[in-house]
Amino acid sequence: MESRLLGRTGRQVGVIGMGCWQLGADWGAVSEQDALATLHAAVDAGASFLDTADVYGDGRSEELVGRLLLERGDVGLTVATKMGRRADPHVPEAFTGRAAGKTLRAWNDRSRRNLGVDTLDLVQLHCPPTPVYSSDEVFDTLDAMVEEGRMRAYGVSVETCEEALAAIARPHLASVQIILNAFRRKPLEQVLPAAAAAGVGVIARVPLASGLLAGKYTESTTFAADDHRTYNRSGEAFDVGETFAGVPFEVGVAAAREVSALTPPGFSAAQLALRWVIDQPGVSVVIPGARSPEQARANAGAADVPPLDAATLSALEAIYDRRIRGHVHDRW
Repeated sequence: MESRLLGRTGRQVGVIGMGCWQLGADWGAVSEQDALATLHAAVDAGASFLDTADVYGDGRSEELVGRLLLERGDVGLTVATKMGRRADPHVPEAFTGRAAGKTLRAWNDRSRRNLGVDTLDLVQLHCPPTPVYSSDEVFDTLDAMVEEGRMRAYGVSVETCEEALAAIARPHLASVQIILNAFRRKPLEQVLPAAAAAGVGVIARVPLASGLLAGKYTESTTFAADDHRTYNRSGEAFDVGETFAGVPFEVGVAAAREVSALTPPGFSAAQLALRWVIDQPGVSVVIPGARSPEQARANAGAADVPPLDAATLSALEAIYDRRIRGHVHDRW
């Protein structure tokens, strides 16, 4: 698999990694056996970047990734986790002040225990309140935590392009994680160029718009009660942009049919959608989720799709402009 530099981490990672939210919670039940088999399959297929968070299953996802590290040893993996969503209430004051510095370190210690490592490869602020990106105090604390050997580098996971641009301006930021897919194109305008100019890595999440771009759903498709695609369609639990990339479900299903029609022979619609993300200048790694070894292997196979030709790119842009833009472009 092609490798790319992940910003200021200095690490090379396979262009298709794996998002591990599904292995923790919020996507329906995944057994421990299936989760570990999926992780192993992803790594066997070339994924060398795994993205998790301390709140995915209240630490379950981190613990499973830690099991993988224990079972495989040093195989050149880079593991990124996130912190900040444990704050209750989730307000800017939770990230500032003397007590907040202690809290950030406590979250960090918990992740290190869950993953079974002394030093975390990459820690990302997990979509914190917008004012946090303007806080020198927060980023000074993160710098100090790197110096303390708690983590090798830090980044941010953001909801909006404006938050991404504020973070990219920070001199020691290693990476920015943002929703980027054929239904969420706004980061192409400013975020990706700014990140490239600053030497900041771009981690593209929700690349399949919560499965919409796999082209397998119909307007009547339903999901489990404990799946965020059921309970967060209007942003009831967290930012609605995390569910179907903020696209109304029926709108996305119809648009995805048109995307599927563009798929080259021998590949899947999901692989086409992942290839689109890979082709965007400045993207370091894309992190589709997977709930089975078969899905993990299929995701990795997107690296074998030839770069999309001009006609396909134009058709994808036209679908976005006609069906999707009005629902999402000005929101994030």
